[in-house]
Amino acid sequence: MARVVVVHGIAKQYLGPRSMQATLAPALVDGVLLSGSAPLSTEDVGVAFYGDWFRTPGHKGTPMPATADVDDPVERELLFRWWEAAAKDEPHRVPAPTLTGTKAPTPITVQRALDALSRSRFFAGVGDRFLVGVLKQVRRYLAEPETRAFVLKRLEAAITEDTRVLVGHSLGSVIAYEALCAHPDWPIRAFVTLGSPLGIRNIVFDRLTPAPVGGRGTRPGRECRWTNISDRHDVVALVKELDPLFGDVVDLPVDNGWQAHELARHLTATETGSAIAAGLAG
Repeated sequence: MARVVVVHGIAKQYLGPRSMQATLAPALVDGVLLSGSAPLSTEDVGVAFYGDWFRTPGHKGTPMPATADVDDPVERELLFRWWEAAAKDEPHRVPAPTLTGTKAPTPITVQRALDALSRSRFFAGVGDRFLVGVLKQVRRYLAEPETRAFVLKRLEAAITEDTRVLVGHSLGSVIAYEALCAHPDWPIRAFVTLGSPLGIRNIVFDRLTPAPVGGRGTRPGRECRWTNISDRHDVVALVKELDPLFGDVVDLPVDNGWQAHELARHLTATETGSAIAAGLAG
């Protein structure tokens, strides 16, 4: 049974649990090894896979998401928050947003945001339709009860009495957080979040279950050590420090090179390996 369970992030709908485990388990094992900790087997690593929920059934003539489809307030606000972060991180490459006032973004300004993001190193090579699809996956998890229920059920099925470490990447960190809050009885000793958007107010933080109280989020697990790791160039992890919002969180920076958000690079980092090893050692 898996001693470490990884919850993946967005845009994995064309993969599967075995294919993801085959890629992520060696990277995680490498991170533990490079941290100087006791060796870990790939068989000790499991993946809570839910990507298939977002795979659109094949229908003749079904259109891909387009710019005009970004019509939900959550999707648009998240898009513009990414634009602001990318412009701040790379002012020489990405033009700053010029949207002012309270008027909602139009398809034209949405396209401007997508065009601006395409100039950043972070979103290099990412097409508009793919990015629109990503926005919709985030919104669907946060807004659709049936989506949330399906995804959380997949994670619950992956946890066993042997699981000691829960790792969540990107949207997976939100999923892992909510599941851990709902199951204080789980034998989790270490919670590791990678490239997490948990701290984004209005879009993610204020939509969590359980809901924050007085501007503070629930701290999951009494005996659980929470380590939050992010690259300073990661646009998805807009809020790099979660300790002020949740309390008792160890926030650590990591250098993932030009792929700041990529999961495998997070997993091979010694910072991640040390946090996982500490959970396994108790």
